[in-house]
Amino acid sequence: MSSIPFIDLKSQYNALKTNIDSRIMKVLESGAYIGGPEVAELEKKLAEHTGVSHVLACASGTDALLIPMMALGIGPGDEVITTGFSFIATAETIVLAGAKPIYVDIDKRTYNIDPVAIEKAITPKTKAIVPVSLYGQVVDMDEIMAIAKKHNLYVLEDLAQSYGARYKDKKSGSFGIASGTSFYPAKPLGCYGDGGAIFTNDAKLAVAMKEVREHGSEKRYYHTRLGVNGRLDTIQCAILLAKLERYDWELEQRQRVADRYNQAFSEIKAPQFTTPYIKPDRNCAWAQYTLTVENRAEFQKKLQDKGVPTSVHYPMTMADQPWYKEHTAGATANIPNARWAADHVVSLPMFPDMTNDIQDRVIEAVITALK
Repeated sequence: MSSIPFIDLKSQYNALKTNIDSRIMKVLESGAYIGGPEVAELEKKLAEHTGVSHVLACASGTDALLIPMMALGIGPGDEVITTGFSFIATAETIVLAGAKPIYVDIDKRTYNIDPVAIEKAITPKTKAIVPVSLYGQVVDMDEIMAIAKKHNLYVLEDLAQSYGARYKDKKSGSFGIASGTSFYPAKPLGCYGDGGAIFTNDAKLAVAMKEVREHGSEKRYYHTRLGVNGRLDTIQCAILLAKLERYDWELEQRQRVADRYNQAFSEIKAPQFTTPYIKPDRNCAWAQYTLTVENRAEFQKKLQDKGVPTSVHYPMTMADQPWYKEHTAGATANIPNARWAADHVVSLPMFPDMTNDIQDRVIEAVITALK
């Protein structure tokens, strides 16, 4: 029996092949590999899709967080509060900006940062909050924005996994002073390499971030601030334009897959077993479909034996990663829920082109493994 893909990018490409190929060929024929018209077109369409005034395409999701911090002047002496449970780039960008990451705990049901823990961690050195909309569900933005307003802090949402998701009547990425997403291929909206985008409604900040993105240049060969080489190349923008045309349909299909998983697993009674919890005032982009199980290694081995892949997002908190434990006071972080999640979460195959037959194989393997 053939193995099931964890993410099926080949089927997605086959569905979009004509559009993707023609857009790439147009770039190749134009020779405008950096800064071609597709860059501005993508930025315009992302802004319309998200409901913000300004979007800057950039080279990676990491740059999409670092560039706003640099443009806002976040740096040495500043503290930035963030979740303890995310991919390392969230903490990495804070350190690269020169600031100190302060890790706080998560809501054990959603895996997103706990607003109560945020407020308890604020000090006179706190400059910003970087919440992560993990697994595709937007964080508690009303509570976080209220805390930020009360203490005069910046909010920079990390929406690398939640692009397109809604919180009440707004989309992920439209909150705070700025937000950043990733277009890494495995993300819900991904290109064919590294890529990212920054979202903001602040026109002045947008200008500053554009300068930072392009080596700190106000105009060519005139550099008024410290910057990075953070541009997104034209071919990746062309690919994203093709993918964006069916992205809302893909989000619907991800929800369909999640609903079928939820229904199939609703009667399972097993130690430490949980299915994803989505709060009623928001939806999810379903970057991952994540369970918790008691014995993860044994569970993964049983699924692997049936040709079903799994993945762990993430097996270690950012605070406990070796370098960060030593250099960012991670060892003293009070994040018991995050550490529990790191030991128990496991994600199942999730992609918009998943057929019911393929998903039924995953479901059967999960139910058998947990008996």
